[in-house]
Amino acid sequence: MRILRRLAAVAAAGALFLVAPGTAHADTGATKFSGTTTIGTHNAYEKDKYTYWAQALDSGASLLELDVYADSLTKRWRVSHSNPWGNDNNCEYADAPSELYSQSRNQDLGSCLDNMAAWEQLHPDHAPVVVKVELKVGFNNNVGLGPDEFDTLVSQKLGSSVYKPADLLGSSYSTLDAAAQANAWPTRDALKGKFIFELIPGTVEQANPFDHYWTDEEYGDHLRDLYAAGQISAAQAFPAVLGAENGDPRTSRYDAGIRPWFVFFDGDAATYVNNGYDTSFYSTNHYILIMTDAYNVSPAISSTSPTDAEVAARLALLAADHASIITSDWSTKSAAVLGEVAARS
Repeated sequence: MRILRRLAAVAAAGALFLVAPGTAHADTGATKFSGTTTIGTHNAYEKDKYTYWAQALDSGASLLELDVYADSLTKRWRVSHSNPWGNDNNCEYADAPSELYSQSRNQDLGSCLDNMAAWEQLHPDHAPVVVKVELKVGFNNNVGLGPDEFDTLVSQKLGSSVYKPADLLGSSYSTLDAAAQANAWPTRDALKGKFIFELIPGTVEQANPFDHYWTDEEYGDHLRDLYAAGQISAAQAFPAVLGAENGDPRTSRYDAGIRPWFVFFDGDAATYVNNGYDTSFYSTNHYILIMTDAYNVSPAISSTSPTDAEVAARLALLAADHASIITSDWSTKSAAVLGEVAARS
């Protein structure tokens, strides 16, 4: 049955809806955020992918990734792949539309957010963009780089442009899980002009034998505590359960008190699909499932420069496997390709 479903998905690739950056197709705008499958770009902050962060935003991709270090010495949020002490990225020192595409790069997280705010002035009706933040070494609350400070920075820079956990909860639900299962997600049209922040634990954090309190758990605790204090509106991000597993991965990882605060899941596409995991669990409950390294699902395609037809077929294939967003290093593809929107099974 899985093979037949794959063949049907590939055959349906030609029926995908094309969405240009800054617009929403009439056929998908009324669909809820949880009901579509889109394409994201891995490590879009790297200069070899886009010269400027604003160009990554221009790309049409529905997910862009930032690697962030909590620099304990300078007490700054650094943006870099492997250098915890300095910035190495395409974010500019620019906070006005006229300054984009021309200023000094290698800035900190605050400037990346400034660029987003300036870009949004040029594209106020842009399609929703998930900003995936990998906190490479985790939070460091002891030096003032914890969840509260992250929330404050994002709020100060982007304000009402952020779709927050409180927005999903509304006035009807007491946990994100309850809201997701009720499919309280807004439509894509309602999310025009919005950024959605996803947080995952970082590779350095995970490899640190002395770190037993990773980003996902810390922010999950943060959400629970904010809600209990009547301050959930301060939270700016959704923590994600990282890593592909069969069944509900929250059960073995988190205390029962914070499990309901996870509705984003993020794992390797090939692990989900090639192993035959039952990913219908995610779409049935209207959870957001991000499948990474989408190129590597059998049959593998190029990780950097597949054909347009291959991308369309891969999007259809993984939409049938219940992905919400698929990601790869396809930054060379056009906005028409990266902006494709498929119906999620």
